[in-house]
Amino acid sequence: MIRAVFITIALLAASPLRAEVDITEVTSPNGIKAWLLEDHPIPFTALNIRFQGGTSLDRAGKRGAVNLMTALIEEGAGDLDAQGFAKARDDLAASFSFGSDADGISVSARFLTENRDAALALLAQALTTPRIDQDAIDRVRGQVLAGIEADAKDPSAIAAALSSAAIYGSHPYGSDDSGTVDSVNALTRQDILTAFADAIATDRMVIGAAGDMSAAELGAALDGLLGGLPEMGAPLPPKASPNFQGGVTVQDFPGPQSTVLFSQGGINVKDPDFMAASLINEIFGGGRFTARLMTELRDKRGLTYGVGTGLASMAYAESMNGSFQASNEKVAEAVDVLRAEWAKLAAGDLTQAELDAAKTYMIGAYPLRWDGNGSIASILVGMQINGFAIDYPKTRNDLVRALTLDDVNRVAQRLLQPDQVQITVVGQPNPPPK
Repeated sequence: MIRAVFITIALLAASPLRAEVDITEVTSPNGIKAWLLEDHPIPFTALNIRFQGGTSLDRAGKRGAVNLMTALIEEGAGDLDAQGFAKARDDLAASFSFGSDADGISVSARFLTENRDAALALLAQALTTPRIDQDAIDRVRGQVLAGIEADAKDPSAIAAALSSAAIYGSHPYGSDDSGTVDSVNALTRQDILTAFADAIATDRMVIGAAGDMSAAELGAALDGLLGGLPEMGAPLPPKASPNFQGGVTVQDFPGPQSTVLFSQGGINVKDPDFMAASLINEIFGGGRFTARLMTELRDKRGLTYGVGTGLASMAYAESMNGSFQASNEKVAEAVDVLRAEWAKLAAGDLTQAELDAAKTYMIGAYPLRWDGNGSIASILVGMQINGFAIDYPKTRNDLVRALTLDDVNRVAQRLLQPDQVQITVVGQPNPPPK
């Protein structure tokens, strides 16, 4: 969905922190690469595969094709229809999930060691010979259309769509990757097969695994699972050219409160200053009730129940985003306070106390994300996509500790651009913010 644009990149606060973390880079006999964290006490493995490109690969006039295609992958494969595939999966006590967003398609699998070969053989059928039956297309299309119609009545979805369109224009980030009612209704079976060929290929795979597998076992399994895929998919999308011009856009929507989204340019996760930017975000509008915006908007003035910000480092653009809801009569004041705090932070007024508290939180929260093989496999994929070293889990907290007050204030002045902040309001604010 378009709301993927506003999801915070949380990887820097979501990777494991344990001295015994030893990630192995695996290369299969046929050259497929993956990262593996072995964990043998429990006979269970999680596998995560990311095909980069995602819904941004939709062809002209076919918006929503990749999203619909992804939802159809598990609706039957080979000789198995949708029910037969589901029964075969359940009989193996396996779990498969398929999801798409603007940057990629994620395939997640979980399986017991005793059923590993059969589970991976079944998954291989889904990835190489999906049925894409017409009855499944019609059923899943109906589900997608219901979601599109629900979003048309959801102020948060409306605000996200308006903001994305204004910022990203004709780039795929600028439109809802579910498509429109008209575009989804017009999709044919051939459109979906074309989307599959465009998106599912070995030239764009990133793989992570965690659990009861050795490197040799994973290598052999990858060749069996993915060796039948085509080598090349469609060209990946171009970089976006975000347009952050500042100002306020108000969309009328009846109700007692308004939804407010705000965005400005961001910073790439591979930038050396990204860790400092993450600390700045945590201080400004992160996950704690002591973040500045929570203190100023909620605690001191009672303008909202909650407000948060996040850094989005996507494949083709970066942004810093946030949101809150407020009663209509409080929106204008809340926006004024938001802008004032943005300007203060941009001037470099972070304090040592704020920095120390944010460091303590980020360091302490880090190991809590290490919460199971499924999460770990996904994290290993994210680390590779973001260009992190394989020993990053062992060094990450040292990077946080090393940042000084001068570092974060310098990066705050570089990152934060108050005149760029683009504010989208969906509701009936009275008076409207300016």
